[in-house]
Amino acid sequence: MRILIVEDNERMSLLLQEALRGIGYGVDTVATSTDFLSAAKDVPYDLFIVDLMLPDGDGLDAIRTLRLGGCTAPILVMTARGKIDDRVTGLDAGADDYLIKPFNHQELFARVRALSRRPQKIVGPLLRVGNLEFNDATGEVRCTGNLVHLRPAERRLLTLLMRRGGSIVTKPLIEGAFSEAERDVSHNSIEATICRLRKALEEIDSRIVIETHRGMGYKLSPLDTGLSSSPGMVD
Repeated sequence: MRILIVEDNERMSLLLQEALRGIGYGVDTVATSTDFLSAAKDVPYDLFIVDLMLPDGDGLDAIRTLRLGGCTAPILVMTARGKIDDRVTGLDAGADDYLIKPFNHQELFARVRALSRRPQKIVGPLLRVGNLEFNDATGEVRCTGNLVHLRPAERRLLTLLMRRGGSIVTKPLIEGAFSEAERDVSHNSIEATICRLRKALEEIDSRIVIETHRGMGYKLSPLDTGLSSSPGMVD
């Protein structure tokens, strides 16, 4: 499970990062609303922990933007705003749970576990590139309607490429999406996953290719010009 912490207090961010990594979660951190939205677009996070008082704006505005973009991942708000009206506003904006500062780490862990068990929407948004579809709610990949069986690493890579369909996905972004906790991801393991995914896409006649842009990264593109390369979110 991969978590993004959005917190501008460096000490608090570090403490949360160390605590969550200590119990086995993969954790990234950002300090602004802008970086929050950018990271959420680039990496398929399983959970967001968001402070509301950010240097470039209210975290609630970023949450609303994220939800309007189709993201369904759970969001845990942490804030010193403890009034009922504040909690209602946060939940209405798209948050799934509220944690009032100061809080105990055990309570944080319990809320994270509870949110990770919460089912996604039954009918969630679809990512489409060419004749490939990825269901963000079920995790299923289909090609021309047929279910595609991929290894977890291959599916993770395909999802990342589909989210950025038509754009180059840099190697650092891929490494970040693949890393869990403190474990390093080797260049060779990523290359091997790319090779397996290319072969799988060819075997199912997807008419989708993974382009290599040397020194930059990779891009998912349809072979047929009549197919859309945009990963637009649809219900």
